[in-house]
Amino acid sequence: MASLSASNHVARVLSVADQVADVDASSRIANSWRRCLVNHKLDPARKGPPQTLTEAEIRHAAEPMEQLIRLATPELESLAKVLREAGYCVNLADPSATALLSWLPGAPDADIFLHWGVYTGSNFSESCEGTNGLGTALAEEKPILVHRDEHFREQWGIFSCAVAPLFDPAGRIAGAVNITSCRGDLSRTAHQLALAVTMEATRRIEGAIFRDHFRNASIARVPGGDGGDGLLAYDEDRRIVGACRSARALLGLTDGTIASGIDLSRYVELDHEGVRGADGVVELRRADGRALGRGRVAPPLRARSSTRPLAPRRDASADRFDALHRLAGGDPGLVRSVMRLKRIGDHNLPVLLHGETGVGKDVFARAIHAGSNRARSNYVALNCAAMPESLIDAELFGYEAGAFTGARRDGSKGLIVQADGGTLFLDEIGDMPVALQTRLLRVLENREVWPLGALKPVPVDIRLISATHRDLGRMAEQGAFRADLYFRLRGMEVRLPALRERADRDDVIRQIASEEAPACRLSDDAWSRLAAYPFPGNMRQLRHVLRLAGCTAEGGVIIGADLDLPPFGRAEPDLEAAERATIVEALRKHGGRVTEAARALKLSRATLYRKIKTMKIETPR
Repeated sequence: MASLSASNHVARVLSVADQVADVDASSRIANSWRRCLVNHKLDPARKGPPQTLTEAEIRHAAEPMEQLIRLATPELESLAKVLREAGYCVNLADPSATALLSWLPGAPDADIFLHWGVYTGSNFSESCEGTNGLGTALAEEKPILVHRDEHFREQWGIFSCAVAPLFDPAGRIAGAVNITSCRGDLSRTAHQLALAVTMEATRRIEGAIFRDHFRNASIARVPGGDGGDGLLAYDEDRRIVGACRSARALLGLTDGTIASGIDLSRYVELDHEGVRGADGVVELRRADGRALGRGRVAPPLRARSSTRPLAPRRDASADRFDALHRLAGGDPGLVRSVMRLKRIGDHNLPVLLHGETGVGKDVFARAIHAGSNRARSNYVALNCAAMPESLIDAELFGYEAGAFTGARRDGSKGLIVQADGGTLFLDEIGDMPVALQTRLLRVLENREVWPLGALKPVPVDIRLISATHRDLGRMAEQGAFRADLYFRLRGMEVRLPALRERADRDDVIRQIASEEAPACRLSDDAWSRLAAYPFPGNMRQLRHVLRLAGCTAEGGVIIGADLDLPPFGRAEPDLEAAERATIVEALRKHGGRVTEAARALKLSRATLYRKIKTMKIETPR
């Protein structure tokens, strides 16, 4: 379509309601415009950013999609790398059209996306934003290209969006892959090619999801048409247990026939003895003898795992997650977090650790590294709060020889490049200067580093673990921390509880006492003081106290007087922590029922809900 002025565009959209627009009234764009006007009562001239979810809402939306995110991320990272130079932003959205993962292009295109609010957490449902790639593709459950002024709202006319819906193994909408460009020099034909690339990436993601879901079954790939190849899952008795959307359409399968355990031979004839080579190629025929063409057959993933492990391990006889299990101890929240961390151990998802000073964020990060398939490579750490702002840039990104006065003669690789192939741990990332946050975001998006004074970037492959005691979500809302970087850092967020909050607090104290003062035992009064003390310095303070007591105790017995504990009166900042601990305990006692907990605490229910949200308390289920 030709570019239109704002007033002409609005008039043209409004004319669709009377079916007098100069577009084919039966076209998908015209039909979508009509839905927006008649069904959704939207105004094409309305301006403003899209609705954006809060950090807690994004986390809640992402929870049911964890498996999909894990399987889709490698493919989407590759797609983003291919399309980055063309100025495309790549998004993975949930079924409601909310972007849960985003890969922005390089500058200056990235700044345009950020300015218009096209990033993680933004919602582009058709009912809110009108005709657009994400919303319309999900509304119609079909791939679509919405090019510039084909958008319903005139403000989105600077973008071109190509979107392909994602379907789960049962053929239901599971989300969508979106690529968006703000470049005006690309034709609609060029975007059509990008849509084809996106659709192919989406098919590969759907295949990975299907194979993972039916990992205990054999998978037959049946040659298909425009909808792509079909995937059939069948058990040892050759009964069909699953079929993807394309296979259902190709062979006429329904939920009912699949649930009945119908025999594979009723739809497809295949000869396992005739499988050719390691790639599993086989001639497929319909039950009536008509040729379907060459397909592929793959055995169950469980059968393949013994000869082709998914990820290398250093010692098959050892539990590589042992350090994480020890750190979790008997605290239910930490045990759940470790179980989730084990599932993503070998995937390049960033991890954000949140906890007070002294809870052991660095120790926890090292344990995550030790349990991953990067354990043989470097673990590199930087404390952003301990490094002067003027030095962080050079320390993190490196520099070429002669880049600045005082630079080393041979330059410096920088910590990010040193961590290539391994793990980079950024402690107290909430203290990173905003200008460096921008550079770090580009490293995460582009997987390359530009050292100071360098003429070309250095490609890097890192697993990023960040840690902070600050509320990054609130800082992002207030503009003190980049929101887009925050959402990139928290691929998975793990809260490390303060020592006073741990359910296994007594066990932790005993364990650390045995490590720091192995030749001593605790007297009853010493134990009473340790059990009652709030330990604002957490694990670090506990270790120092017991180490000193072990050195000064007489007769191998630590008494209360040996414990160098400041007066019990807590510092003011600990009042909030004490209040939080009281609320957590009340919720635990009342099984997570907020109304009963509020009554016990003598608070209104609204006040307690507000405190739960502000303090980020997870209510027990």
